[in-house]
Amino acid sequence: MTGFIITGTDTGIGKTVFAAALAGALGACYWKPVQAGLDGETDSEAVRRLSGLPAERILPEAYRLALPASPHRAADAEGTTIDVERLALPAVAPPVVVEGAGGPMVPLTRRRLFIDLFAAWALPVVLCARTSLGTINHTLLALEALRRRAIPVHGVAFIGAANDDSESIIAALAGVRRLGRLPHLPALTPAGLAAAFATGFDIGDFQGRQ
Repeated sequence: MTGFIITGTDTGIGKTVFAAALAGALGACYWKPVQAGLDGETDSEAVRRLSGLPAERILPEAYRLALPASPHRAADAEGTTIDVERLALPAVAPPVVVEGAGGPMVPLTRRRLFIDLFAAWALPVVLCARTSLGTINHTLLALEALRRRAIPVHGVAFIGAANDDSESIIAALAGVRRLGRLPHLPALTPAGLAAAFATGFDIGDFQGRQ
C-alpha cells in the first residue's frame, strides 16, 4: 500500500481541507476510518465536495459516531466498542489518503491511541500545523511522539497566514521537510482549493520524488 496518513497538531486546524486537496491532486482514495460527529457535513462528505474525486474513491468509514468528541468517548456514549482489527488499511488501488481524528495522541479506545494505528499502518505521515501562535511547541511535540514510535514522517504542511520564522524553525529543529503552506481561503471551492494547493505545494513531493 502506498499513500499518506494525514494528522494534525490539534483539531479544527484544516487537515480535512488539506486532505481533500492532496487526495484530489493525487487522484487518491480517501479514508476516514472513524468519524466522530454526524451533525452537519462529515469529513468524508467535505472531501467528496472539495476534492473533485468520484464518489467511489471516498471510502466508507469503519465507524460513524454521533458525538463530536474523541472517538473513545463518542463510542462509549453509544455503547459501542471500537474494534481495532476493523481498522486495517483498505484493500484498494493506491494511493490512499487516510485522515486521523484530531492529533496523533487522540485516544481511539481506552487502551489505544491513533498513533498506535499509524505505527501499524506504516504509511508516511504528513503533519498539518497551524502557522499561528503556539504552533512551534505543538508541532515539535507531535513530531517527537511520531519519531519515538519510528513512524515515518513525510513532512509538515502548514495551514494559515504566512509565518516564515515559525515554519523555518520547526523544519530546522525537527529536521523535517517543510512541504508548503495552504492559506485560509475566503471561499472553499474545488477549483479554488486545487489552485491554492498547486501554488503552495509541489505535487512531486508526494509522488515518490525525494
